[in-house]
Amino acid sequence: MLEAFQQKAFSGLDVISYPQIYDGVKQVSDVIHVAMERGTFVVEDRDAFLPEVELIKSEAARLNEELGTAIKLRVCLFGPMEQYLKEIGVVAYEDVLDGFAETIRRFAKNSILNTKHLKTEVVSIDEPSFGFLDIAAEKDQLIEVLEKAFNFGGVDRQIHLHSPSRLADCLKVKNIDVVSFEGAASPKNVEAVSKKMLDASDKQIRVGVARTDIDSLLAELNDKGISKPTYEQMVESETTIKKTVYGIKGKIWRETRFRGSRLWPWQLAVARCCFALAKEDCGGDKRRLSDVFWLW
Repeated sequence: MLEAFQQKAFSGLDVISYPQIYDGVKQVSDVIHVAMERGTFVVEDRDAFLPEVELIKSEAARLNEELGTAIKLRVCLFGPMEQYLKEIGVVAYEDVLDGFAETIRRFAKNSILNTKHLKTEVVSIDEPSFGFLDIAAEKDQLIEVLEKAFNFGGVDRQIHLHSPSRLADCLKVKNIDVVSFEGAASPKNVEAVSKKMLDASDKQIRVGVARTDIDSLLAELNDKGISKPTYEQMVESETTIKKTVYGIKGKIWRETRFRGSRLWPWQLAVARCCFALAKEDCGGDKRRLSDVFWLW
């Protein structure tokens, strides 16, 4: 995990996501199961921590010395609705949903660090099923769940969606600062949001600018007779990434937060993609963010 984190850090990105090697759902649900033995879905505050963040914190001084600068960290974890769907299903139980929201809030809050060597800049809560498979609850109830989960401060608070169909609901959550979605593999997602919507909700967006649909990429390469692609073949060119960046900037004139790639099985592929993104001048104070999940 540290090796992958260092490679991204040395690529020149401004804010670095920790590599999520641990299963994203079990990362939290394993601890929830311990709480369930006590008859609750609310994890004890002392147990609500992410192992990757703790490891980076313990190595922060050394990493700071090697990089020559303090580490700016982006923390990501799956949200209350995703955890609820995996654990309970689509039938809504208000008290259980509330417990999941409080648990996620505690994990997020405890990941916010501010030391000489390390500062958490962003906490992103991922709700990949929202808009595809939804809990059978009223819209206002789900908005309240997100309000509680995002009830912490001191960082940019992001929600990451895999579908833009519920994006308008997320814009109503006061505790969310940034709404995030894919823009490279699914360019039409950008059409789901407008400057008017962002201005009305006082929100920013964060858009994926490098393809992350690894199964499709592998299939396309296989069709070309490349069954065992190298990491260079797995990454889009700098020209393609820049084209995506400028295409998004042309459609949405409000501040946009860009990111790199995720779901890459090779560390070098990530480093190359992050380097391409780091070279791109996003203008103003727009930061280049790496969002890399390692799945096995």
